[in-house]
Amino acid sequence: MASYLHTMVRVKNLDDSIAFYQLLGMHELRRREVPEGKYTLVFIGYADNAVGQAEIELTYNWGQDDGYDVGTGFGHFAVGVPDVAAAVEKVRAGGGKVTREAGPVKFGTSVIAFVEDPDGYKIELIQRAD
Repeated sequence: MASYLHTMVRVKNLDDSIAFYQLLGMHELRRREVPEGKYTLVFIGYADNAVGQAEIELTYNWGQDDGYDVGTGFGHFAVGVPDVAAAVEKVRAGGGKVTREAGPVKFGTSVIAFVEDPDGYKIELIQRAD
């Protein structure tokens, strides 16, 4: 049986990116330094993949400190949280960028918000009771 493992994004500063995702309750699961390839991989998430949780792979290419273009094909990550407004305030208090305040989705009732990580990747926060 196949399973979804992770999404990889390139980042310009691992410490800034990890700190941002910690504001959303994620933590570093594992790290791999690859000196011969001049890059570092950090996997972050809520739980070990063994229990079925997908992860985000943050890839830092050494010396690529100017960042990357996000591109027009990428949409957003979606993260379920118990209280979107509280998550937005935590991101804001941590210096993160809020691009859409918490509120119902247009033409619906789901409560959502959008924030951006330090590299400009969008994260949709979706209120989930579970």
